Parts: sequence; structure tokens; C-alpha cells
Amino acid sequence: MKARAAFLALTLLALAGARPPMRYQPDPSSVFAAELAFNRLAQQKGQWTAFRETAADEAVMFVPQRVLAKQWLKGRADPPAPVSWTPSTIYVSCDGNLAASTGGWKRPDGSVGYFTTIWQRDKKGEWKWIMDHGDTLASAREAPEFLIGKVATCKRGRAGDGPRPTASPPDRKATKGETPPAPRDESLSWTADVAADGSRRVTVRMWNGTDYDMVIDDRVAATQ
Repeated sequence: MKARAAFLALTLLALAGARPPMRYQPDPSSVFAAELAFNRLAQQKGQWTAFRETAADEAVMFVPQRVLAKQWLKGRADPPAPVSWTPSTIYVSCDGNLAASTGGWKRPDGSVGYFTTIWQRDKKGEWKWIMDHGDTLASAREAPEFLIGKVATCKRGRAGDGPRPTASPPDRKATKGETPPAPRDESLSWTADVAADGSRRVTVRMWNGTDYDMVIDDRVAATQ
């Protein structure tokens, strides 16, 4: 009996190891739900607490230079009143593993700005943010009446779909603490370049079937 049980256990382990990676629907609404939960956590438990609890281990942010988020956030006290934010547009990769959300934020003192967050599914399939940045604005961006969700065209087609596109995602410069640039399907890619003066540029590009469209191009001026 013990030998049979051991055999069954080994068989199950072998089947689990042979199982293909889990696939997800490229669903912008799931990213929107993650954003809402993120914001709600900030209002209930504190701003930096929420950032810590929703960040991937390799997540980066800018202060203004690039830092590993969990290292910078470790032990950091929450501000008395958190910022609040709402995404307006969400872009999702074809395979549903990478997403970019952008929208507006508002501080308790009335100041406003924008944000862009890159999200990636972890091993459990949960969304974790891997890059977060934003900047202040003199006046809030005009928000669409309804949330805009867009899904990238699949770049790596199935067998029999014809030749694969030859264009490659934009070059990335490997930087300490930076996360992988894109999922395997390469339908969504992002970059975050920071200059010595603290200025930075964050871009997101999405595959349209023949080339990459620039869908986000955030430029933050140098700190004074």
C-alpha cells in the first residue's frame, strides 16, 4: 500500500511538472480591480503600507533616482493622510501577464498629478506592481467618462498563422534593480530612463500587429 501511494505521489508530481504555464485572459478590468484595491488599502492602512504590501520583490520607484521599492519603503512611516488615485487607461499584453495603468492622483492639500504603474502577475497569478512613478501637474488631466482598456495584438502567433513579425521591442538598458522588460509574447514593453539630474522618461509601447505604438510617454523634469 505504501509503495502504491508513493508511486501515485510521484506520478502526480511528474504530471504537475509537465503542466504548461497557466494562461490568463488579457483583461483590463482585473488590473482596474487591482488598482482599486491598492488605493483602498492606502486609505485604510496607510500609503506606504499599501505600497509595500502590493509590490513585487523587484519593484522599482523613483525618489527621484531609481530605488528598489521594498528597500526604500522598509520601516518608512505612512504620511498622516494618503494620496488617492484613479486609473483612466489600462493597457494589457496579449498573454495577460503584463499591464500598464495611468491616471490621476490627488493629495489631501488639493495638489494634483498623474501616475503610471506597471503591473505583472506573480506565480500565483496575482497582480503586483513592478514600477510606479508620477509627477505633479498645475491642473488635473481631463479624465475620460469611462475607463479605457486596451489589449495588445498578439505578437507570437500560433503554428499555421503565417510568419511571425520581425520587429523587436525597443532596446532596453539594463540597470541595477530593473525588472524584465516584457512578457514572452513581447506585445507590451516599457522603459524607465533616469538622468543624473533626476529627470526621467517612462514609456510604454504596445504591439499593433505590424509595429509598436507609443501609448505612454511620461517625461519628468529635473528636480530643482
